Amino acid sequence: MRRRTAFLATLGLAAGLAASPASAQDLIPLRVATTPIDAGAQVYYAADMGFFKKAGFDVQITSLPGGPAIAAGIISGAFDFAQINIPTLAVAHEKGIPFTLVAPASVYTMATAIQSGMIVRKDSTIASAKDISGKVAAVNALGTIQQISVEAWVDQNGGDSTTIKFVELPGTATLPAVVASRIDTALIYEPEFDGALKDPTLRVLGDPFRSLGSGKDFLISAWMCGTPYAKAHPDLVKRFAAVMAETARWANTHRTESAAILEKYTKVAMSPTASRALYAETFNLPQIQPLLDISAKYGLLKKTFPAADLLP
Repeated sequence: MRRRTAFLATLGLAAGLAASPASAQDLIPLRVATTPIDAGAQVYYAADMGFFKKAGFDVQITSLPGGPAIAAGIISGAFDFAQINIPTLAVAHEKGIPFTLVAPASVYTMATAIQSGMIVRKDSTIASAKDISGKVAAVNALGTIQQISVEAWVDQNGGDSTTIKFVELPGTATLPAVVASRIDTALIYEPEFDGALKDPTLRVLGDPFRSLGSGKDFLISAWMCGTPYAKAHPDLVKRFAAVMAETARWANTHRTESAAILEKYTKVAMSPTASRALYAETFNLPQIQPLLDISAKYGLLKKTFPAADLLP
């Protein structure tokens, strides 16, 4: 109940989100929101590679730390399209908030190297997921996929997630907080994760995201818009989805080029050889269902529901 209340409370953030000005060019202006991590980076690539312009769009990108704030912006009309994690979308669906899924975003594959992980100081007494019980752990958004991934990981490895003290920190603040011992551990993602791997003062315990899919690949996030917008602009929705599919194909095969673009937008040094997110081109219902089920298990949802209910 506390998480669902917190999610609804963030909708108040929408009032403070300013609408973008109209484009001076002869292009259709779009306002798009995402999280400044590798999993949400498709719009950065599409903007820099000219995919948006080729489709007739002039895009203004806003980067926000978590899904609830982004959802608030869609509801208020501050954004036209946004990238949001599947559990946050599921909460919106359960509450009857009219969202329409437009295109898939990042997909977690068990076969690839990890792109996120729990970090601790090298001299920390925390040696495993079990040891996080009773500790202070940071995630970039409370009551979302980040928190439930840590909870599931700890519980699956003999710990007690109910004893963890979770705090919310943006990605760029987590490494300094761990190094300074202001928190015990934190879940971080690319591009910050690459820096953690190279930092001699830090250790990586493992990747909590691996606990979410029951050993199978799963969709982390998706691009969506408000249902009223989708009904009013069906052609724009199709064109945006086509751009995301084109960008997914490009990003999955152009790691060096995309690393430079990600660094440009996040202002975080990004190695071309770092493990990177993969992007799905089409929706796959079996890759959505695991997150709905585990969201219900950890109280983010009242109960699970068929993944097909999220699709238009």
